[in-house]
Amino acid sequence: MQFFKRLARFIFSVYGFAVFLILMFLLFPFMVLASLFGEIKGGNAIYILCRFWADACLFCFGIRHRNIYEAPFEPGKSCIFVFNHSSYLDIPILLATFRKQPIRVLGKAEMSKVPVFGFIYRKAAVMVDRSDASHRAQSVSRLKAVLRKEISIVIAPEGTFNTTGKPLKFFYDGAFRIAIETQTPIRPAVFLDAFDRLSPHSIFSLNPGRSRSVFLPEIEVDKMDTIESLKLKVYQCMEDALMRHHASWITNTHE
Repeated sequence: MQFFKRLARFIFSVYGFAVFLILMFLLFPFMVLASLFGEIKGGNAIYILCRFWADACLFCFGIRHRNIYEAPFEPGKSCIFVFNHSSYLDIPILLATFRKQPIRVLGKAEMSKVPVFGFIYRKAAVMVDRSDASHRAQSVSRLKAVLRKEISIVIAPEGTFNTTGKPLKFFYDGAFRIAIETQTPIRPAVFLDAFDRLSPHSIFSLNPGRSRSVFLPEIEVDKMDTIESLKLKVYQCMEDALMRHHASWITNTHE
């Protein structure tokens, strides 16, 4: 019985990758055209196309997504969104989640080398190479410029998949440094079901079902905040939410 379940999931995953690629190639010419309109207008247009791509993918995967707001949400207000990183499916879920305002995502530089997808990624995200200090500084400068244009930025402070068994792994400083230096509020969100829909342990684990993103209360930046104190506030807020909602990957709550 287990064999047939694994086989069905493998076949469904192959189907999912095919859908992902077909939709990407269909939309790619429109994204190239949108890129000609410049970094801001073109970038915003590319995000609209990417949201359509994400919605279509999730529909074809049989994944029903909804956003849950635990605190009032002000559409269009520039902020720094942070989310937990737990699945290969985080990109389409991210696009389905942050859809009420223009955004730019902080992304890994190595992803830009992927053919076709890399072009879209370069146009839709701010690249960062965490192994290069000068590149990190350039990325921070670009993100600050984006915020000045009233475009929100989206960052996964964990940087990589959380496979620790804890609600979250440790946070990098970037999002919190930018928040303090620009006095921009942070709005945390937690993805509750991405791990269950496509595990970080296997790309052949795609399965249909629900997807929920929970928006948590906005965290204002106090003039007395340090990077560590702000990071701790956000970490505890997100950790508490994941524990309350019984995130399925939590198997270890001890340090």
